[in-house]
Amino acid sequence: MQVGLDDYIWAAGVATELVNTTAEVWRGDDRLPDPAALAAFADLHGDRPEGGTPGALARLARRAGTAELHAVHALRGTVRDLIDRPERDLLIAGATALTAPARGATLVPDPAHPGRTRWAAPLGEGATVADALSLICGIGILGVVHTLGEQRFRPCSAPTCRGAFIDTTRPGRRRYCMPGLCGNRVNVANHRARRSAADRRRADSP
Repeated sequence: MQVGLDDYIWAAGVATELVNTTAEVWRGDDRLPDPAALAAFADLHGDRPEGGTPGALARLARRAGTAELHAVHALRGTVRDLIDRPERDLLIAGATALTAPARGATLVPDPAHPGRTRWAAPLGEGATVADALSLICGIGILGVVHTLGEQRFRPCSAPTCRGAFIDTTRPGRRRYCMPGLCGNRVNVANHRARRSAADRRRADSP
């Protein structure tokens, strides 16, 4: 498996999805409780080669046992600590450590542009799914710090949410770790508050 250095937006998205699988975010419900859930996560968020075959991350996840699952749990805690402390030097040092499973960087064929190459960090032989996710998260964090800045690492703005995220949107105005869920919850709560206030005003009017 290899991670392209210019794939940092995808990689940062995987990091965000990983840290938001914890029981802390889901009110006691860990979204990676067993190796089967880890395999499903890799299927959903991993690399997707052409032809519908499982990507390298998915193949590694399907071979994972309990020990590797625990390693992934430890990794997501490490990544969450980095997002929660968005100081440039800490992010760079922490993300560089996460890329340790890579065998350096090399030029590989660019699947999007035949005849051209791109920089990538390949995993060594015998790498685990935790190694792969560590490399992905490290590349994602380093790429965002370099290209977009450390201000893109944020807690979720929803009042009742404990999630966090890395904002890779062009305008940089993302507010929620899961916009479709947390954003909708905030909109519903605001709507109910406005309706309740309107009802009180009508009740108080002569």
